[in-house]
Formats: sequence, structure tokens, C-alpha cells
Amino acid sequence: MYFAALLARTEDGWEASDTELDDVETLSDLTDLAREASDEDTVLVLIEQEDAWFGVVRVDGEEDPRIYVSDAAAAARSSYGEILLTDELLGREPGDDDADLDSLDLDGTEDGEPEDSDDDEDETASGEAVSHSPVGDRDILADLGVSEKELLALDEGDALSTIADALGAAEVLETVR
Repeated sequence: MYFAALLARTEDGWEASDTELDDVETLSDLTDLAREASDEDTVLVLIEQEDAWFGVVRVDGEEDPRIYVSDAAAAARSSYGEILLTDELLGREPGDDDADLDSLDLDGTEDGEPEDSDDDEDETASGEAVSHSPVGDRDILADLGVSEKELLALDEGDALSTIADALGAAEVLETVR
């Protein structure tokens, strides 16, 4: 089960709205959705898959979005997570996800690649290994009261509530849950 919400900072504090991601196919679509909530102020897009992973996208005006994902491998198995896992975020060159079909064995593994994957990694839909570690901007919320250390220590089950509490937006987030 997924939950997604927008938190927009205004002069009067934080405003929350739940959001449907059905029409969102790319990070650009998600960024546009956030900018519609507020053109000038900070907007946070909070996404979680129950007890598996959570992500935060921060949009500040016209700046490029900043992204944090708690578990890249878990998010890679999710259609919403794949929106957040850009090549840049995963440290890949754009276009690296195109499989070289000539180097694949009939069983689908690359030449010399073991068939069993490491327990600390999963594969994306394109067959690339992705670690279960956090990825992205670990200082995404530092100026808002959630340090890198606190962000990394969050439990997937209540991370968004903890973040909202630290921002002083717990009540407004709960109204859209």
C-alpha cells in the first residue's frame, strides 16, 4: 500500500494535500505537480510504501528537485519508486540501462555474471543491480530540522510521520492520511 502527500511551506506554516500519482510517469511530472502546489516556496513530496521504503522529493521554486530514497532496491521494485530512481541518483551514466543483448547468455545473465544475486542487492526491471542502501541527498531536510543522521535512522514504518513532526506539520499531514 502506498501513501503520497504534498507538504507546501507557506507564510502561515505547512499545508498538506494528498496526491494521486496515477498520472505521474516521470520525475519531471512529479516536479510539475509539486510546483503547482506552490511556485515560490518549498514543497516536499512524501511517498512511502508500507514498511518497505520511503522517499522525499524537495522542490524549491525553479531549482532542480532534490531526492532521497531510504532503500533503493525496494523502491526499484515499485512503479512509484522507479520515478525517483534517476540515473544520476543511482550513479549511472544516462542510457546505461539499455541492455547489451549480445552479452547476455540464454538464461538472461551477462557473461561471467553469477546467476545468484547478493542478498544486499535487487535488480531493476532492466536487470541492473541496486543496493538496499539509501540513495540521494541526505541533507535534503537538514535546514528544516531533520539532520542526515536522523534521516538515516528513520524507520520505514513511521518515517513520514516523524519527518512531519520535526517540521511542525504532523497535524496537517494526518488530516490527509
